[in-house]
Amino acid sequence: MAAAKVADQLVQVLIQSGVQRVYGVVGDSLNPFVDAIRRSDGALRWIHVRNEEAAAFAAAAEAQITGRLAVCAGSCGPGNTHLVQGLYDAHRSGAPVLAIASHIPTTQIGTGFFQETHPEKLFSEAADWCELLSQPEQMPRLARIAAQHALGGSTVSVLVLPGDIGEKPAPNPTGRTVPTPACGTVTPAPHAVRDLARLLNDARTVTLFCGAGVRGAHSQVMRLADTLKAPVGHTLRGKEWIQYDSPYDVGMIGLLGYGACHDAVHDADLLLMLGTDFPYDAFLPQAKTVQVDHDARRLGRRTPLELAVHGDVGATLDAVQPLLEPAADRRFLDTMLRRHERALTTAVDAYTRNVDHHVPIHPEYAASILDELAADDAVFTVDTGMNNVWAARYLTPNGRRRVIGSFSHGTMANALPHAVGAAFTDRSRQVVSLSGDGGLAMLLGELLTVRQHDLQVKTVVFNNASLGMVRLEMMVDGLPAYETDHAAVDYSAIARGIGIPAWRVEQPSGIRDALSEAFERPGPAVVELITDPNALSVPSHITFGQVKGFALAAGRTVLDGGVGTMLDLARANLRNIPRP
Repeated sequence: MAAAKVADQLVQVLIQSGVQRVYGVVGDSLNPFVDAIRRSDGALRWIHVRNEEAAAFAAAAEAQITGRLAVCAGSCGPGNTHLVQGLYDAHRSGAPVLAIASHIPTTQIGTGFFQETHPEKLFSEAADWCELLSQPEQMPRLARIAAQHALGGSTVSVLVLPGDIGEKPAPNPTGRTVPTPACGTVTPAPHAVRDLARLLNDARTVTLFCGAGVRGAHSQVMRLADTLKAPVGHTLRGKEWIQYDSPYDVGMIGLLGYGACHDAVHDADLLLMLGTDFPYDAFLPQAKTVQVDHDARRLGRRTPLELAVHGDVGATLDAVQPLLEPAADRRFLDTMLRRHERALTTAVDAYTRNVDHHVPIHPEYAASILDELAADDAVFTVDTGMNNVWAARYLTPNGRRRVIGSFSHGTMANALPHAVGAAFTDRSRQVVSLSGDGGLAMLLGELLTVRQHDLQVKTVVFNNASLGMVRLEMMVDGLPAYETDHAAVDYSAIARGIGIPAWRVEQPSGIRDALSEAFERPGPAVVELITDPNALSVPSHITFGQVKGFALAAGRTVLDGGVGTMLDLARANLRNIPRP
């Protein structure tokens, strides 16, 4: 039996760490590692994708769904640089991902050799840990450190492996990896709990604003809201963990905002931010705020705080609950709930009147049908842009569904490769990729990946032949849309050309049947919805300057020879924007 090589040890460490697959594109400097996977007798699988960027996205989605370590790989030079985008997204999303970045031969490092990069510099912002395995004696120790760093920090590690090192004999025994225990719960300091109770008891009105950090603490948040008679808003990343079964829900704030959340956040005597690092500080009050987070580095970096509490959300609320005085007055809560209901009704009236006959298809109408027909445990992956808006407003969480997106990094083209990783975690679970035509076009080759592996991915393309979010941003800035609209593409024809069943829907009456057929059949499917490019979503609260810019852009569009419907759109939207 041949002696184990360094690449074999790496494969064994990954298997011992619970890794089941590696996403990537094969390449010469990766050959020793890929061949070691081949010789693992199926214990570790190589998953071929069409772009290393997609490999990193797929690993990120797998890690977010399972909570386990996920792995991607890239060959030297361009393979590494392709990884960066997806790894950056994984890093910002808190996904435990390990990237194997192969390198040029060690004797050539520093000579300007073919495809030479400097991975330690390249991945410095996309990863928390990046080290070069420069000699065989560093294995298997360095591989275990890389895996543990990613798991322990819910972050990205990069192990740089020169091809010539990977094929050398392993001088050390592989040994075994002790299973990594689940991360412990951060318990808040007793004095912080007492201070939190005092502030909550003294406040006449309180609003709870929840992010992804409330995962696992749904019951505690609901109990707190009931005790304080507090409305509960959420971020997009917090939506799936807190909105379901909530009689206190008032929606979201921010660019994707809707409902009464903005009023609830700004009108309360005290805002309690729970497990959120909401990046848009312009939407937050710059006073009367308490923040609770398990990561102390996030405390107070968005808005000044009355109190910073370092602790797990669930543990903190369990600790503070016995110290609270139940509120008797629920007028603030009831006022915000009425405003929320009124805002939703106004939005429905403004955007969905006669929408079942609107051609091109109104995307919000399509999203509502999609939400109705999707499985109760579906995984939704969402492209950045207008699809974020439709997901935020129309996907209904229930505690079993998952919503994965590039919600912190905000890159295009994430939905389809995220769906690839999600589908591999459970091949019987329905995965729905909400893809924009712009995002789908950017990594279109991953449809081949879905077809090759026969994944249960339903790609729903909102095709408006436009970069809709960029279009809206230009108009809010007072600029006419430029280079946002492009020639129409038939993505259903492309899908059928590679062997994926596909439906192209141009009439709203056809949406339900197409989605139903696609969802009911096994394997991949594509449903292309031809949607209205003028269906631009306006946030629930915008400034007068943005209103002015929107109107100015519409006027310029008409003067420059643009379509008359743009001015009609501006007028319709302006009627539904609250005046300052």
